[in-house]
Amino acid sequence: MPANRRRRVDEGTGSGPSSPLWMTTYGDLITQILIFFVLLYSLSSIDTKKFDMAMTSLQGSLGILQGGKTYFKGDFIESGTGQNYVGEREKTELEKIGNEIEKIIESNNLKGIRVDMDERGLMIRFLEGALFDSGKADIKEESKKVLDKIAPILKESNHHIRVEGHTDNVPIHTKEFPSNWELSTTRAVNVVRYFIEVHGIDPKKISAAGYGEYRPIAPNDTEKNKALNRRVDIIILKSSFEKQEPN
Repeated sequence: MPANRRRRVDEGTGSGPSSPLWMTTYGDLITQILIFFVLLYSLSSIDTKKFDMAMTSLQGSLGILQGGKTYFKGDFIESGTGQNYVGEREKTELEKIGNEIEKIIESNNLKGIRVDMDERGLMIRFLEGALFDSGKADIKEESKKVLDKIAPILKESNHHIRVEGHTDNVPIHTKEFPSNWELSTTRAVNVVRYFIEVHGIDPKKISAAGYGEYRPIAPNDTEKNKALNRRVDIIILKSSFEKQEPN
């Protein structure tokens, strides 16, 4: 066989047909999509910072620019697995805060304070005697020490804090408080002011509300139940309830 003929045969069959160039790009795209779904699957076990880093890295790998329409954290986590992940993460975070406050209560033998989770978030409940004298709205001096202990925990939290004042159904008619509305609201406002003015809590992340006698937790039929209704609740809100707060 002539040399030039043999050379053409070797060049045509020695290594087989080469793949089209577009197959390389296609293979890279499939690999990136696989990585994306692996990230989705692992959402339940990563924290927020790692999630942000992964999404930023993925955007860069796929050539997605920040100025374009893409999956930002706020859009992504509000659906499906992301929403469940955020809910569990918030619950764990609030439970941790609750445990810290309970340790403070126990170690200081504080009375009239309860910590519990409800649908809105973590609630720290102060019965009337724990912060105020009956019919008064000035925080007792010894009670300020209690607020001093929990204030750093509240300040460190990124959640909105709502302070709610409540009374029993016994009418009050004084020059300072014409009704239970004024008493309950003033108590809540005084707690908020103490946190802001003494401990530097951001005014944008804390609010006050007074409900008078209209949100009891027990029937106002005994002195014991009335005492339960005279309270101030400090609630560290879940993000879903934070949206109801004014900006």
